[in-house]
Amino acid sequence: MFTSSETPIIGTIVLVAFAILGWGFYRARPFGKLGILAWLQSVVLMTPWLLFFGLFAAGIYINIVGILFLVVGSAGLYIYLGRQLRAAGQDAILKQRATERLTAAESSSATENPPQPAAVVVEIMPIPEEDLSVIRSIFGIDTFFATETIAYQEGAIFKGNLRGEPQEVHTRLTASLKDRLGDKYRLFLVENNDGKPVVIVLPSSNDPRPAMLAQKVFAAILGIATVGTSLETGGLLLNFDFLAHPERLQETLPIGLGIFAILIAHEIGHWLLARRYQVRLSWPFFLPAVQIGSFGAITRFESLLPNRTALFDIAVAGPIAGGIVSLLMLIAGLLLSHPGSLFQLPNQFFQGSILVGSLARVVLGSALQSPLVNIHPLVVIGWLGLVITALNLMPAGQLDGGRIVQAIYGRKTANRATIATLIVLGLVGLANPLALYWLIVIVFLQRDLERPSLNEVSEPDDARAAIGLLVLFLMITTLLPLTPGLAGKLGIG
Repeated sequence: MFTSSETPIIGTIVLVAFAILGWGFYRARPFGKLGILAWLQSVVLMTPWLLFFGLFAAGIYINIVGILFLVVGSAGLYIYLGRQLRAAGQDAILKQRATERLTAAESSSATENPPQPAAVVVEIMPIPEEDLSVIRSIFGIDTFFATETIAYQEGAIFKGNLRGEPQEVHTRLTASLKDRLGDKYRLFLVENNDGKPVVIVLPSSNDPRPAMLAQKVFAAILGIATVGTSLETGGLLLNFDFLAHPERLQETLPIGLGIFAILIAHEIGHWLLARRYQVRLSWPFFLPAVQIGSFGAITRFESLLPNRTALFDIAVAGPIAGGIVSLLMLIAGLLLSHPGSLFQLPNQFFQGSILVGSLARVVLGSALQSPLVNIHPLVVIGWLGLVITALNLMPAGQLDGGRIVQAIYGRKTANRATIATLIVLGLVGLANPLALYWLIVIVFLQRDLERPSLNEVSEPDDARAAIGLLVLFLMITTLLPLTPGLAGKLGIG
């Protein structure tokens, strides 16, 4: 039975969802089979979210097993549709290539010389003419057929037609450019404003620069400060101010070091995947926060990324590593909780997160009905770690979540997601200071998107898109609280 306050929420969810799906179908229909398959992928991605949050708004809770079943089923179907989409797209590419070969054969029969890539210089190029001639020579009819050259920053944009699989073409062109001009230039394959691939060549002097000594010193200072705020958070949880009573270090040390261990695990995840792709990362600039120990860390790329797959893998590795450590701590803490545990928290504590409340209900059972619940310190540490991980998974700017969205869906969608996230944080910040603080951090430090990869055209595979869906879903379930009514049905409180 729906209350009068729930009915408008449910109606709004249904209306917005069907409006988005209807608009997507309208946009996809002119593209035939390819468009419909792409639209169906969007439907599959939205289905778990719509079912979960629609039923949640209606007061119907899906347990953890049901949630995982929905997400895994959606991911499997998404991957299947992706394979069908690629197969259909490959057929279209083969037909296009056949048409192009036929056109080229007809043109060559009418002239003595075969067609050559042409470049029209419309203005003075920042690149020296001798280098420009060498760069033009790397293009060909079987890779990228250049038709126009335009000055751009300190380099040039080459417009034309892409004649092959983007990653293969980019690899061949990059190797050819390096053979002829060494490391003097960098070749980017990106989409133009009209959606067509273009090649941009820029001097390597524009590459990201390693952090200077002063920046490393500042990063070290922030790291030390984060250890201090983690200890202060432990003191606050134990009902005293550590900064005012540093002699009680031994009491706060387990909690403070536990929080910092999660932060380190997060950064190690980034570092391991960056090393795999031979990408340099800056030192982590930790963001101290008394409320939860830290907001995480800002880590910059100090070298160019090869493609969007590398961006996704490096971005998602940190939250996965930190999230797994946090989740293990949380579950271990719940299993170790017993009467007489260090912490006695009000049962309303477990209403603050769908994920934490659900796991606590599974492990602690009827103990959550008591006004005060005895819990092990690992529960608090794991919960704080999940919150820190979830905050960094918000789809905004250069946060891990923003990088994940940019890698999977492109810069345009990532920019829109950033704006939407900032608006939501602004609204939530009216009631929650933590959201307001995080909004300020993003606006001043991390609102910009990540710079383009060398190959910005090729997208990550469908399995990575499914993983991205899962981590974003877990971010929402971590930060979204249980309603009092639903918490009562679960036996929490």
